[in-house]
Amino acid sequence: MIDFRYHLVSIVAIFLALALGIILGSTTLSQSVTNGLRRQANSVAQTNEQLKRQQRQLEGQIKGEQQFADVLGPQIVIGRLKGQSVVLVETPGASNDSIERVGELAKEAGATVTGRVTLQKKFLDDDQTETVNQLSAQLKPTDLELPGDAGAYAKAGAVLASAIVTRDAARTGREDAAGGTVLNGFREAGYVTTSGKPGQHATLAVVIAPSAPYAYPGGDVDNKALLSVAAGLDAAGRGVVMGGPAESAQEGGLVTALRDSDDDKNISSTDAVDTASGQVVAILALQNELAGKPGQYGTGAGASGYLPSPAPAAGKNG
Repeated sequence: MIDFRYHLVSIVAIFLALALGIILGSTTLSQSVTNGLRRQANSVAQTNEQLKRQQRQLEGQIKGEQQFADVLGPQIVIGRLKGQSVVLVETPGASNDSIERVGELAKEAGATVTGRVTLQKKFLDDDQTETVNQLSAQLKPTDLELPGDAGAYAKAGAVLASAIVTRDAARTGREDAAGGTVLNGFREAGYVTTSGKPGQHATLAVVIAPSAPYAYPGGDVDNKALLSVAAGLDAAGRGVVMGGPAESAQEGGLVTALRDSDDDKNISSTDAVDTASGQVVAILALQNELAGKPGQYGTGAGASGYLPSPAPAAGKNG
């Protein structure tokens, strides 16, 4: 007869068997998982080492290309902007190193750098639009005609451009009272700062784009405002080149905004102005602007190539 003790022993035996099976199974499974993870870790380590070697190789190539452009850049651009003058326009968030290096190369190319105009963040503030509009109307030279439907920043761009660039050879390199009034008005309003003598009316302008796209919402409005300034400079002078780093040709960047607009038919750009070679491209693009040949250069979307092709002939400065 089966008694309670028999049932108890049977139940204990069953649980012991289950426990033993779990222990044996988990040990086997643990070894299998461990071996699999070890193989994956080894594979990842090998891939990581390969990527490190590739990174070192690419860094060496970039360093070599940078040295190449640094050493030969001045020789490549020499004489290309002879007899011309350049004003540098810096947007909020632009790289100071880029604008200084482009200015140095412009001098190597034979141009006079009149000075720098730095647009301040306040210029783009939403609550300043009406003030910008009123100030532009107040400062507008009597001989400057504006379309009746021009927006606040189109007016500001045209008025500011009248003070710093020109197509008129008689005004090139000369300061005048009207231009001085415009610059003083924008400075006193806190919209710009200046260095050098940007009021001497340059023939060409370089606009340095922000190093990173402006934050949204509102970034597209800021880009349109800056494009209006660039368009004003282009209309009043002999050419404009907009330069920015690779980020400026990404979504929301100012160079992207240019290339997506109708202004790309008149204003040139390079999305590599933070590199030595891209700075050389900016000078070549200025030379092409003199010949009425705008272009979009770099590696980002909308670029026709890294540099003008064929490159403009040395000494042919329009």
